[in-house]
Amino acid sequence: MIRRLAVLWLGLAVLPPVLAADYEVEPHHTFVTFEVLHNGTSTTRGRFDVVEGRVSYDPAARSGQADIRIDTASIDSGSDPFDEHLRNADFLDVGKFPEARFQSTAFVFEGERLAAVQGRLTLLGATHEVELRAERFNCYRNPRIDREVCGGDFQADVQRSHWGMDFGLPGIPDAVRLVVQIEAIRQ
Repeated sequence: MIRRLAVLWLGLAVLPPVLAADYEVEPHHTFVTFEVLHNGTSTTRGRFDVVEGRVSYDPAARSGQADIRIDTASIDSGSDPFDEHLRNADFLDVGKFPEARFQSTAFVFEGERLAAVQGRLTLLGATHEVELRAERFNCYRNPRIDREVCGGDFQADVQRSHWGMDFGLPGIPDAVRLVVQIEAIRQ
């Protein structure tokens, strides 16, 4: 009997810690950044400081959903004059389009590992398919808040002209790397 209980206990101990759940984006550990080559010389980087949203994640069913909203006026490149240029109609046109939005269409798994999140990115009033490749993904119990947190680093390479952002082409290349650092707290 003790042996059976030990086997049962061991079997329960190796069950995946994450079950189907809803998560809210944690704003202090979530940023969307971009990288673009500047006139063939150096890489210009910036990030959006205000990102919010919700994620549903079910590793057992190998599925999930994400709805992420980005405040485009929260762009921060470290240079106030450059940020103002990025906010105007040449790039983000934040007066007319104050928000970008990513809505997932599929979570892609390779075995047990989350490999990518496919979805639609809406920016400047246009919507196009984007695949965010998972560079890493993990769930853990955060001892400070005593709740489960899931997150990771994701990347996508996009062409900004697909969204009508063609200022400076070809001197400022069309290719933009998006890097998403995200953590979300189980609700």
